[in-house]
Amino acid sequence: MPALRGFEQINRYWDSTLGIVAAKILPGEYYVTCSEEVIVTVLGSCISACIRDPLAGVGGMNHFMLPSSSESGTGRRPGPDLSAATRYGNYAMEHMINDILKHGGRRERLEVKIVGGGRIISNMSDVGRRNIEFVEHYLRCEGLHVVGRDVGGLNPRKVYYWPLSGAGKVKKLGSLHNATILDRESQYMHAIEQQPVAGEVELFD
Repeated sequence: MPALRGFEQINRYWDSTLGIVAAKILPGEYYVTCSEEVIVTVLGSCISACIRDPLAGVGGMNHFMLPSSSESGTGRRPGPDLSAATRYGNYAMEHMINDILKHGGRRERLEVKIVGGGRIISNMSDVGRRNIEFVEHYLRCEGLHVVGRDVGGLNPRKVYYWPLSGAGKVKKLGSLHNATILDRESQYMHAIEQQPVAGEVELFD
């Protein structure tokens, strides 16, 4: 079964352990499907929102982080201000929601699970907490129905999400994974702080 149009670049493979096609998403990516498959990602301080319409049989998962605008002892760190960061988060959420609606979902039926936002390096600023606060505020403001959450803590997570059934599985990872995850998220943070914040996204009804 091919991926939906627009998602051909996502890494999809046969997971022999689960016996299902898996789509693996990286920081800054999202994936939407109408097929029986699982979406997989690994999170440190990033957030994933798992969203589906149970009646339409469509759903997806994203993987994102807000650009940083934290203060440091030497002054403000270069990067977007809070309004720019919030617009980035809105953009990251609304693009996926837009694709779910475009493939038959209805906004009033959407159900959401949120995962991630760990503080995986104890002596660093709590980027994960800021991501959690953003996504929870966004979901309240948009009136979207949250049916599950696994956020915060000190461990990175490997997340599996089956959009058609709404099932999710979270595996807490040990600290030996932190260096790889931190490197990946640091590269992602650098990339999003170097690009302009996207404009408005028009949502389908």
